[in-house]
Amino acid sequence: MDKRRKSSDATHEMELRDALYRAISSGKLPVGQSVAAMRRMSKLTQPEFATHRGLSVQSLRAIEADKANPTVDTLNKVAGIFGLQVGFVPKDSQRESWRDVEHALKQAADHLQNLKDEQ
Repeated sequence: MDKRRKSSDATHEMELRDALYRAISSGKLPVGQSVAAMRRMSKLTQPEFATHRGLSVQSLRAIEADKANPTVDTLNKVAGIFGLQVGFVPKDSQRESWRDVEHALKQAADHLQNLKDEQ
């Protein structure tokens, strides 16, 4: 088994996916960080993810670094596996990183666990 892959927790994965959806739909997560988050959630390296989605590694790296201007078709290739498609979202000056979203999710999970433990 690939050492990068940890055992899967379906509940945690759904929570991460929901957090990703919220961050994207609120306009708080830039395109590059959204793509990087999707790749990390897929537990794939950049070369693996690029091959899987039919992109060059260079293109994927440029997209993740927010240094590319990908076409709608390219973004739909990337986002399709997550049930997403390119669309309009409201502008928001307060951007978040995927790490911020993940951290907030972990804090919420810890808080819920503490409440259960107190009962």
